[in-house]
Amino acid sequence: MRTVTLHSGTDVPALGQGTWHMGEDPARRAAELDALRAGIDLGMTLIDTAEMYGDGAAEELVGEAVRGRRDEVFLVSKVLPHHADRSGTVRACHASLRRLGTDRLDLYLLHWRGGVPLGETVEALEGLVREGSVGAWGVSNLDTDDLDELTALRGGPVPETDQVLYNLTRRGPEYDLLPRCRASGVPLMAYSPVEQGRLLGHAALREVADAHGATPAQVALAWVLRHDDVLAIPKAASRAHVEENRAAAELVLTAEDLAALDAAFPPPSRKLPLEIL
Repeated sequence: MRTVTLHSGTDVPALGQGTWHMGEDPARRAAELDALRAGIDLGMTLIDTAEMYGDGAAEELVGEAVRGRRDEVFLVSKVLPHHADRSGTVRACHASLRRLGTDRLDLYLLHWRGGVPLGETVEALEGLVREGSVGAWGVSNLDTDDLDELTALRGGPVPETDQVLYNLTRRGPEYDLLPRCRASGVPLMAYSPVEQGRLLGHAALREVADAHGATPAQVALAWVLRHDDVLAIPKAASRAHVEENRAAAELVLTAEDLAALDAAFPPPSRKLPLEIL
């Protein structure tokens, strides 16, 4: 598995596993656990979750999936903005740790920006790093002006990553956010890299997929992964879906493929507001 280097120098898999909407249906639990464990076996050892997902149910699912294998995985979770004050961040983190059945998160993100000053959240996150509950911290859904405000704080803190919505139909980050992060050595972590399946019926995507003997989802994932400093965290709730995703990491798109996709999904020509799902 190719890796992406976080700001601190830590290498993580370019292709990980997301868990949004997982852990919510008892009838799907066995298949979801099997999927997560299969992903670990296939090298997709970065697992992203959040306290918001199923009100903690996704974290509990992940905790069960990694039991006995904690040291094999890179665990990422997120704090809700209304919990992200000085004391609330600590309480939320410790609650996430209990649900995950571990004593540490490898990466803890501010899920999106709310009313709490960024400086207060960063102080709390850095305190969690010092106490050993968190290996490092980052952000999610922050745009360029937010990152500028963040790094203007005393000490010039820089997040490990910025997790954002990025796929063929959501190319806004390419205009300014991706270059801004690249200049600071901060990789993007792309969530919903196949737009929750909504883009997969597009004719241009199918044509490129057919040329490679691949699926449209694999092409969409390979497109996101074409950058050395972008990683993707698609959700897969079955072993077959995990295996399909894993194969996308080996798919190399040609210049002709990329030109065809640019024609069908034009890159941004101006600043666009950062989109959020």
